[in-house]
Amino acid sequence: MTRNETSVRTRVLIADDEELVRTGIRLILAQADDLEVVAEAADGTEAIEVAGHTGVDVALLDVRMPILDGITAAARMASVSPRTACLVLTTFTEEGYLTRALAEGVAGFLVKDIPAVELIAAVRSASRGHAVASPRMMRHIFDRYLENEAPRVAARELTYLLTEREREILVHIGGGLGNAAIAERLHVSEGTVKADVRQILAKLECDNRVSAAIVAHEAGLLRGRGDGRNSAGPRTARG
Repeated sequence: MTRNETSVRTRVLIADDEELVRTGIRLILAQADDLEVVAEAADGTEAIEVAGHTGVDVALLDVRMPILDGITAAARMASVSPRTACLVLTTFTEEGYLTRALAEGVAGFLVKDIPAVELIAAVRSASRGHAVASPRMMRHIFDRYLENEAPRVAARELTYLLTEREREILVHIGGGLGNAAIAERLHVSEGTVKADVRQILAKLECDNRVSAAIVAHEAGLLRGRGDGRNSAGPRTARG
């Protein structure tokens, strides 16, 4: 690794009250040359203090910690370390935290048993300013959103504004794919996908990819489509 490559490493903070968990995450992130764990914390208050003094790019916060929980810590961290993107670690049984996490503007939420490759990818994406969530977590959340019919109707109407290609990209976003993976699927450049994603977010009036993915699921675009290679519903929209 060159000196220049070392200088652009993503600086990571791990906050969890269990030392064993912190150690496990640190060992996983150590596999990536472009990521560096520069600080650890055992509770939410300590995490905020450390982030303010250390200047980290990404904070991995356990949703349940003593003194201050991960979501509250993420919300308060924005004032002391605006550059830090916060990822909340949770479990499927802690549904009540998910809505709070979205409302507080966290960069994403991940299940604690997330595969190592997905955790590394999530940290990288968060450091680039993307909202992220593991595919299994995305599906879990979207299943809850689909319980109400009104959001489905509204979502379908929004997706009618998209072109064929934009709908296809939205399907992949809903499946949890990043820009690079989508570009590979569609045989186009990553820059082209980034431009299309910006256009999709504008048309759907979404602030981030997670919100757009919710629209895709509510509109039924991924229903019965497996890996999301094709979209469902009307194809009458024109760009």
